Amino acid sequence: MYSLDVNFLKDRAPSSNPSGGTKIKMPVAASDLTPLYIGGAVAAFCLAIVGTGWWILQTQNEQLQQNIAKLDQENQQLEAQIGNINKIKQQITQVKSETQALVTVFDQIRPWSAILQDVRERIPASVQLDSLKHIAAAAPVATPEGAGQPEPSKAGAIEIGGFARSFSDVNDFLVTLQQSRFLKAKEVRITNAELTEAPAPPIPLPPGAKLPKVVKYTIQSSLSDVPASELMRELEQKGTVGLVARIRSLQQTGALQR
Repeated sequence: MYSLDVNFLKDRAPSSNPSGGTKIKMPVAASDLTPLYIGGAVAAFCLAIVGTGWWILQTQNEQLQQNIAKLDQENQQLEAQIGNINKIKQQITQVKSETQALVTVFDQIRPWSAILQDVRERIPASVQLDSLKHIAAAAPVATPEGAGQPEPSKAGAIEIGGFARSFSDVNDFLVTLQQSRFLKAKEVRITNAELTEAPAPPIPLPPGAKLPKVVKYTIQSSLSDVPASELMRELEQKGTVGLVARIRSLQQTGALQR
């Protein structure tokens, strides 16, 4: 008899058992890769947008840095110009101050010749002028409380002395002096008036002749604080031409108000 020997293991197909068999790969269709392509394209697009935005920001940042540097330079130039302008303003202020001080000096001048001429024209015929002197303004005297007494006049005062035939003549002279614009009318006063012997005349008197007694007087007054620019007419009448010309020149240039 013949025996039949069949090997079933040899003819058996390979198993796909995960424990050790051969894996069978399934074919992938092209349509299944579409989402992957779309995702990659979107990612690439986003990266391009981000890169473009970063480049734009960098460009703008560089422009801003350049603008800031330019503005800083302009700011330094402006600060230098402002400093020069401030210096010029200080110089102008100083010049104005010096000019105003000079103008004030001219406007406070009291020509002694004009005052003498004014007093001489006001002397009555019965009054003799023996002396006339200027009294400088004294500094304010401090009180115990620390306050200072006001000065009578910044220009000072004058003291007039002489002889008159009577007390009435001295009073008449006082009234005429009160009308002078070079003096303060309310401060013209008689400080001394007494009856005394007449001074000896230059020509000897005949034997036995005797002069009548006269009144020896002293009058004081503060000088007026009226600016010289307001005394132009009086100064011209008294012959003070130089001061008048200077004041008019200052008025023409605008340094002194009319």
